[in-house]
Amino acid sequence: MKHWILNLAALALAVPVLAMEARAAELGDDGLHKTPWMRETFKDLREDLEEANAEGKRLVLFFEQRGCIYCTKMHEEVFPRPEVGGYIADNYFVVQLNLHGDIEVTDFDGETLAEKDMARKWGVLFTPTILFLPEEVTAGESAPKAAVAIMPGAFGVGTTLDMFTWVREKRYLLDNGEDFQRYHARRVSERDNGSTD
Repeated sequence: MKHWILNLAALALAVPVLAMEARAAELGDDGLHKTPWMRETFKDLREDLEEANAEGKRLVLFFEQRGCIYCTKMHEEVFPRPEVGGYIADNYFVVQLNLHGDIEVTDFDGETLAEKDMARKWGVLFTPTILFLPEEVTAGESAPKAAVAIMPGAFGVGTTLDMFTWVREKRYLLDNGEDFQRYHARRVSERDNGSTD
């Protein structure tokens, strides 16, 4: 009887660990989290933008790094949520970049550098950093100069979904004074009032 109770207790302790492992985001050989909606490209941003436009999606760049606890938070708690991950998959062309990586990236201005050097050029200091690009980039502009929004750091489900929605709906172009902070505050208020929109 004592062995049966010990085995049951061991199983009870193992179930949460197994469930947690099942939810854990997949890691690639580079140590970065991988999702089905991330694209493998040659990292020529001009080509990536053309492909995103051809699919009717917005180009977005995700800078991450191995061991980033904030990236892990996003990949385990935010992106797996259907309303977030589904929205990204349906509306965005996602290119992942490694803050310390050696893969060459060609910027919109034509300069080609290793990911880590591009991160320095662009002033990316921490991860995750998400750059949202417009459908057209002026010749000679670099990605951060062309970006319509930059999301530095890890955020919760509501803030993340609101940022992706705000960009997709091109609210940054509206002349109504509703910048992202006001848009997000309004969306939080609507959700608090029971709105499911």
